[in-house]
Parts: sequence; C-alpha cells; structure tokens
Amino acid sequence: MSFPQHRPRRLRTTPAMRRLTAQYRLDPAELILPAFVREGITEPNPLSSMPGVVQHTLDSLKKAAAEAAELGVGGIMLFGIPAERDAVGSAGTDPNGILNRGIAAVREEVGDELVIMSDVCLDEFTDHGHCGVLDAQGRVDNDATLEIYGRMAVEQARAGAHVLGPSGMMDGQIAVIRAALDEAGYTDVSLFAYAAKYASAFYGPFREAVDSQLTGDRRTYQMDAANRREALLEVELDLEEGADMVMVKPAMSYLDVLADVAAMSPVPVGAYQISGEYAMIEAAAANGWIDRRRAIEESVLGIKRAGANMILTYWAAELATWLKESK
Repeated sequence: MSFPQHRPRRLRTTPAMRRLTAQYRLDPAELILPAFVREGITEPNPLSSMPGVVQHTLDSLKKAAAEAAELGVGGIMLFGIPAERDAVGSAGTDPNGILNRGIAAVREEVGDELVIMSDVCLDEFTDHGHCGVLDAQGRVDNDATLEIYGRMAVEQARAGAHVLGPSGMMDGQIAVIRAALDEAGYTDVSLFAYAAKYASAFYGPFREAVDSQLTGDRRTYQMDAANRREALLEVELDLEEGADMVMVKPAMSYLDVLADVAAMSPVPVGAYQISGEYAMIEAAAANGWIDRRRAIEESVLGIKRAGANMILTYWAAELATWLKESK
C-alpha cells in the first residue's frame, strides 16, 4: 500500500512524536573529549583555528577533566606538547614528559570516573613532525618506531591511562604495544586502535594544536582517501593483533568506511570528528551562515548513525551539557 494509507509525516507531527520515534540518540557516555596539554605555559593558550579549544596547563587540564566527568562524558583523549623535541621523540618516552604528567594529573583528579585515554604516537615529540623515527634516507622507519611505541605505551600505562590510542599507522603497532604492556604487567590496559586513519586535508588545525614541526605529508603510512576496502584489511589486522576497540579517522569524509567497519567489527567502533570538521562548523556559524547548535548536533548524530559506538569530538563537554539540559 502507498498514499493515502501511508503518510510518514504522521510520525513527524510534534517534537514529542519525533523524540518518541527517533531511531538514534546521543548520550554523553558515548563522547570522548580530545585535550591538549602543553609544557611551559602558565595560562591556557587559545587556538586561533579552533575557537573554544585551548592548549591546557596541568591545572586547567585537571579542571576540564573534572568537568567532563561531572557531565557524564565517557572519556578524555590526551595529547602532549613538549617544550623540547628531538629526532626520536624522547619526550614521549620520558616518565616525566608532559603527556605522562598530564595522564597522572588527570588520573589523580578523576580516578576511574572518566576513561583516561592517551595518544601513542611520536608526531608531537619529534623535531621533524613525523609519527615515527626516520632512516638515513629520511623515510619513516616502521620497525625502529615500533620499539619506541612499546616503551611509550608502558610509560603511559604506568602514569595511569586506562586506554592507549596508537595512532601512528605503523604496521604491527598493536601487536608490539600489546606485548610490551603485557610483559610490563599492564594486562588490563586497553588498546583503542586508530585502525583506519586516512591522510586528510582536514587535519590542518590540529597542526596548530600540537605545534607540529611537520614538513611534507604522511601519505606513506596514513591511508589513501581513494581506498575503502583497504580499511577493512587494516581493521582485521589490528583485531588479530589484539585491538580492544577500533577507530575510523576522520569521521565526516569517511562515513561509508565507518559504516563498513561497524558492520564487520566484533569490538566497539569509534570515530574521530577531527579539527577541520570542528573548525568548518565554527567558522560558518561565526559568519552567521548556519545554526551552530543544530549543525553540531546533526554532525555528531550523523557519525553515530553511521555506526560509531564512541565519538571523539571537541564539542564533547558542550554537547553533554545540552543533552543533560534536554532531559
């Protein structure tokens, strides 16, 4: 049967009816707040390309984490910006490095009330800005990088991270990190694999956020935007190596990939609404071209609808506030 027996508009007649029949809903517990902590600053440093986002001091980071926990946000993903860098990212494996101190400070502040996640990658810590160490020809050395990732992961676990996010897209990184954690006794620390991470133009504002030293690009290790099926291979390999959760990054331009991964993954699936996605909406809203709140809510709901169980978004705390107010 069709019209007039069927009138889909009946289920759109009132706000209450639309709430009742909504197929997907957002919840603060599904949101993860990315946060940056910078060494050597005394006040939070606003980011010009990401209005509302800052590089934190340790004190302001603790405050942001406590606020997120109070709002019911699911987790926080920490990134560190050191005062000094070198070719091998030594600040990343230093127990007293800024990221490890940030992890410890947040764990002391919120305990187990918020899932504390941390980025396992060298790009913030190297003087060349790549996600791994370089060989004599200037190429990223996959296997030499893995050994550093293992040490980095152990230090982050020791500092108090519940979950580690290996994001460097090195082949074999999950297996090496899992082995290093288990050997050090951190068998309960989970791995949230950046399994399908694409080389993207939308990372631009993140470069400011972490004061990136990168020249060139990361196309020899991050995935090519043209490839869809390859994402499933990357996910399968990470699952075989011991990933507890998997991620697609970016979200907006890769919702097809996210849907594919969600359809096949036996573990929770996350997606990262990255800096460029955030910046575009903020810029358009600042110019009066779009309704800011509706655009934020629609963009994040779209990621959920595509299959994400967890969403990393810089609006996590603000969204959680709105969601609490609407109940």
